[in-house]
Order: sequence, then C-alpha cells, then structure tokens
Amino acid sequence: MSYRDASRPTVDRVHDLLSRMTLAEKVAQLGSLWVYELTSSGSFDEEKALRKAAHGLGQVTRLGGASLLPPAQAARLGNRIQRFLMTKTRLPIPALIHEEACSGYLTKDADIFPQAIGLAAGFDPEIVEEIGRAISTQLAALGARQALAPLLDVTRDPRWGRVEETFGEDPYLVSRMGAAFIRGLQGDDIRKGVLATGKHFAGYGCPEGGMNWAPSHIPPRELLETYLYPFEVAVKEAGLQAVMPSYGELDGIPCHSDDGLLTGILRGKWGFDGIIVSDYFGIDMLRTNHRLARTKNEAAGRALRAGIDVELPSSDCYGPSFGREAENSAELIALIDAAAERILKKKFELGLFDEPFVDEAPAKTCLRKPEGKALSLRAALASMVLLKNDGVLPLGNSARRIAVVGPNADEVRNLLGDYTFPAHVESLLDMAQDNFGGSPLPDDLDAVRCELPLMDSMLEGIRKAAGDTEILYARGCAVSGDDRSGFGPALAAADASDVIVAVMGDKSGLVGDCTCGEARDRSSLDLPGVQRELLQALSASGKPIVLVLISGRPHALEWEDAHLSAILQAWLPGESGAEAASAVLFGKTSPAGRTPISFPRTVGQVPVFYAHKPSGGRSHWKGDYVDGPTTPLYPFGHGLSYTAFGYSALEAPGAIAMGEEFDIAFVLGNLGSAASDETPQLYVRRPSDDITVPDRELIGFARVFLKPGERKRVVFRLSTEQLGHIGRDMQYVVSPGEITFRIGASSQDIRLSAVCGLSGEPWKPERKRYATAVAVAEV
Repeated sequence: MSYRDASRPTVDRVHDLLSRMTLAEKVAQLGSLWVYELTSSGSFDEEKALRKAAHGLGQVTRLGGASLLPPAQAARLGNRIQRFLMTKTRLPIPALIHEEACSGYLTKDADIFPQAIGLAAGFDPEIVEEIGRAISTQLAALGARQALAPLLDVTRDPRWGRVEETFGEDPYLVSRMGAAFIRGLQGDDIRKGVLATGKHFAGYGCPEGGMNWAPSHIPPRELLETYLYPFEVAVKEAGLQAVMPSYGELDGIPCHSDDGLLTGILRGKWGFDGIIVSDYFGIDMLRTNHRLARTKNEAAGRALRAGIDVELPSSDCYGPSFGREAENSAELIALIDAAAERILKKKFELGLFDEPFVDEAPAKTCLRKPEGKALSLRAALASMVLLKNDGVLPLGNSARRIAVVGPNADEVRNLLGDYTFPAHVESLLDMAQDNFGGSPLPDDLDAVRCELPLMDSMLEGIRKAAGDTEILYARGCAVSGDDRSGFGPALAAADASDVIVAVMGDKSGLVGDCTCGEARDRSSLDLPGVQRELLQALSASGKPIVLVLISGRPHALEWEDAHLSAILQAWLPGESGAEAASAVLFGKTSPAGRTPISFPRTVGQVPVFYAHKPSGGRSHWKGDYVDGPTTPLYPFGHGLSYTAFGYSALEAPGAIAMGEEFDIAFVLGNLGSAASDETPQLYVRRPSDDITVPDRELIGFARVFLKPGERKRVVFRLSTEQLGHIGRDMQYVVSPGEITFRIGASSQDIRLSAVCGLSGEPWKPERKRYATAVAVAEV
C-alpha cells in the first residue's frame, strides 16, 4: 500500500489512503474515545477495542491524564492501543493522542508550572516558550501528539472562572504569550513536536454575566480587533495547527455551528490548514444547551457543515449512526471526506504512520526532572506582582516572630490551577457522584486517590526562607464557607508576633469547594468566605499585615488596600510557587511581575479595562460614579519593585511615511540599591478618521534586568503596518494622521510620550507584521 511508503509525498499518501477507506472508516477518523473506554482495570482490553474501534479511531482522549497510570505504564498502554490499530483493523491507521496542557502536562508525575494568568504577569515570552518546549517533550515521550492549549481568549470579566487559564485582558499581550507557547509546543519540526490547539474560538472570555457557556455579546468590529486578534497571530505568525471552538454563541450562532467563523474567517480569510476539534461535548451541546438541534445526528451535521473535523472527548455525535445517515447524502459524504483528509494529513505530518510507537524507557525519566522544577521556579519568580507595599517588605531581621495565617498557608493543593492532575482526579471522583453529561468513566474509580506532588506549602516555604525567625501558624478559616471557629488561634498567633503574613485567596478546580476554575464563576469579587472578616479581626492587633494572594482571578481589594501594609499577588504559582513567593517576601529577589488584567474596585465596575474608547472610562459629565471612582484599583501593567527606575532620553521620529519601519527608543536606569527586572510598556493611540479608537493600546514591551545604578537603552522597532484598525468597511486599514506613543511602567503610570505624524494615503496591507521587535543594549 503506497500510503505506507514514507518516501512518497504526504498529499499522495493521504489521497491513496482515502481511496481505500470505507465511509465507516472515514467517520471513525472524525471520532475519539476516552482512554478508559479501551481499558479494564487500567490495562488495554482488546475486546472493548474490537467493539468500539473496529473501523479505526481518530483520537484517544487523555492517555496519561485519564488512565491515572505512572508515565512508563501510560506509554506502554499507548503502544498497546496503537499496535491494535496498526495490526487488528482493516487499514493500519494510528490514533492521535491528545492531552490537556494549560499549566503543564496533565498527567501523573508531570511538572506543574504557574497557571497561564501568572505566566502572563511575567511579561516574558521566552520563559513561556521554554515551558511549551518542556511540555512538548513530556507529551511526546508518552506518545501524545496534541496539546489542548493554549487559551487565546481575551478576558475582561473577572467573574468568569476561567480567567486563570488565560493570558489576560490585552490582545497584544495574549498574542505574544500565545505565539510563544505555540512555538514551544510545535517546535521547528512538527515531527518532533506536538500540535498546539488554540482555544476557545471565539469570544469565550467575555460571557454574559461572567457565566461559563453563556452567550458573548461582541460587536463585529470589536470581535475582529480584540477577540480574534490573538487567533489571527497564532495562525498567520506562529503556524497554529489546531483550533477548538468556544462553547458559547455570537449573535445567536453557537460557535460549534458557526461556518462564518470556522470556515469563512479561520480557513478562508486566514488560510488555516490545520484541524478543528470540538470542545468536550460541544457538538451535542447544540442539542442540549443551545437547543438548536433536535437529535445528535442533526447536531453532528451542523458541526460538520461549520467545519469541525473531530469530536472530543468521545464519539457521541460523530458516530456510526451519523455515518449511516450520511450514506444517503452526497453533501455529508463530501464533508466527511474533507474532514478525514485534514485529519490524516496531520497524522502523516506528525510522522505517526512511520513511527506510531514510543520507546517506553525514557517515559520513566522525562518527567519531574531537576531542570523542569528549575524552569517552574523561574516562571513563578517572574509572575510575582507586588500590588502594594508601605515599606514592610522585604521582611528583614527585625521581625523576631512571624504569624502565618490563612486557608492557603499550609495547603499544597491550592497552589495549583484547575487543569492539573490533582484537580482532574478530583473531577473524576466528583463525576462518579454526579455525572451530569453521562460521560464514560473509568471502571476502577474506587481505587483512585488524589495524590499531590512533592512540593512545599507556603508555610514550609516561609519557614525555609525565614532562617532563625520563629514562625507561628494558625489556619484561621477555610477558603469558602462561614466557619469562624479558627479565628481565635489565628488572633493569638497574631498577638504573639511582630508581623502577620496572611496567605489567602482561592482554591482552583472544577468541583464544589473550588472558588475559581472552569464553571466556578462568581457574582462577587471579594475574597471568598470569611477571609476578609479574618483580616479585619487581625488588623485590630495593630500589627503589620502582608497579604499573599493565591488566586486565579483579580479580587476586589479596596478594603485590603486601605488597611493592609503589603499585598503580593502570587496567582496559582505551581510546584515551585512557595519558594518563589517566599523569596520575594524576604527580599532574596525583587518582585517584577505586572498585572495582565485590571483589578476592579468593586464588581459593579465590571467590565473594567484600560483600552477603553475616548468616551469610556468615566461617567460623563461628572467623571466618577456617585459612590466611587471609575478607575481600577490596580491598572493593567501595574507592579511595584524593591527599587526605583528612571525613564529618560526618548527618541521618536517626528514624521513617518506610510509603509516605513521606525524606532522608538529610550534609556532605562535602576535608581535604587536592589537589582531587579523592569517591564517598560509601549502604548499607542492609532490614527483614525472614520472609526473611534482606544486612547491607548499596548503595542510593545520588554523585560529588562538592571543592577543598581545600571542604565540600558531600549529600542522598539515597529512597522506602520501595525498601526491600523478595522475600518467602516470591516477591512484592516492604516490611516494617515497623528500618532501618540507613550512609554510607561503601567498603562496609567506613563513616563515618556511623543506625538508623530503618519503621512501618505490610507493603506490596506496584507497583514503579516504583528510583533514589535525589541533590542536592549548597555549605555
């Protein structure tokens, strides 16, 4: 069979294989199975496979994550599944195995990195790309060749539970972090990498009321300029190979049935040539949630016509019944052929037909390596955002006793995000009690236990960093609920201490006691439960209080900002988070993270974000609300340091011609006594004579390390191609006119600005340039 001949061109192999396949075999390629649908008690079950995958199989869902097996055993199971497909089905076609990978490979014993919102706070695409490479290596070692990451959702509503999985509110920042993650996952040679999956296409991050799965109300121009922008960059610059639609709907059309979005824009306008996979249960939700389809076959037809190639996590709608119905429809047969062709093309490009098996030995050693833990620590250190500091930090030798209190102080689990292995095990155990979707479940759930990785809690991290300082601990309260019985011991510890470190915030996950994560949306942004009450009681002691927030969303912290001495936002920092946060608390490193999303003062401000139009951002004509300011408590890009920085010597052209490249440069200096990174941010007000544009939008940033007294010249290299907007005709256009550039330490803390003139005729370029290049040199 010529499709088995590795020397032949991929297109020839695909067409040869398609010509040999029956319709049932093609439909099987559009489907998937949970790994435990092919096992019994954790071992491969050939009888099950013969029943469920007799015609082949498109994808296997979560080989490592859902099998609950150690890495080497998971690799062995993957090989058994592939060997069955290559030897026991009529046509040898390997499966594509996919895994979750938002903050690391979701499998037993894998490295756990900071959650995405923390990575975004680092403003460091290089670290993000390194993490992508590390995850890719681990997935490939077990035979998984598709990662369901990254999230490219722009989010401006912190009520939404999945804020933690995103890179924040700004489309440029999201695009830079997303492109870096994709490059890391896919690599330079896809035969050695894994398919990255950009999700959730599109508008998922701004659902109605902040509620998961709810409709998104986004005008077409804003959709193109803001919410689709990171996906466009991912496809056209980073070479994204897979896309997952949103659960939600846009203007009455669910994204899983939106041909204008999936086929018109994604494939037609941008030239995307990868595969589109459904979100889990997303196709049947056209029937159950959106009530647009009456039957599963109808839902399948709608999804297939829109452009969805693969159903995940299991063949529910894209199954044999749909295949039999399609036999009488030339239209559906043609669509199935096209989808199967795209799927097989990716499998050939990945090299799966030529090397369907993995060496099981490296799987034992590729996870939990020292370099992975070191990378996780670097990323966590970069993510730490000092929101407030009245001088109490860093903690010095003057504090003889430190009281450590709070629900997240001695809780390792709460340092982890919602798509980590411990959280997944919790979800499986929860589904055993309430399987609302009727999903298949492992047959050995009775033996499943939630095993946490070996890592320090915040309490342990503080003890290690504090040296001889005495540490007093009391939990005080839980993350949620109204139990105040622990207040007494916490107040006693506070009375006996010189300073109080309160470690509070969220628990992330998908189950009932979680306060952030998927489907864990909130109507309040105050600290959950009675945490604020505990802080209020502690503040009566008169002792300085340092609040460390382990959380996946911005909280409304007006009271905390007014009454506490310092606030450190640590996000969901992963396996090395305790060491990173403690290093900042004790001055072993200077905090240098910046907020990737605005912090509202109250939930009533939502949505609040920096890139508002000239008529936005204030209540006309008085300015503020009747009961408070309209500005965020902490703006986008905010973060304090243990040193001070000077911005000077701005260089900017006075005039720019259409089509030119040009530089914006300045000198950055460390004016203090501590070495630290600084994150200068470049904002632009684009020229426009037909459409209103935001007052400022991020268009470049750098992360620059400076020793005390050191000065460096930072140069941003831009193209006029980057200065356009979506015009009245819904086409991208660069207009001549006045441009304002601002350089700041945050979106509000502007240090330098320049006004330039852009001359020439309106220009509609074929958009290719998205990133602003940055060069940093000694002065």
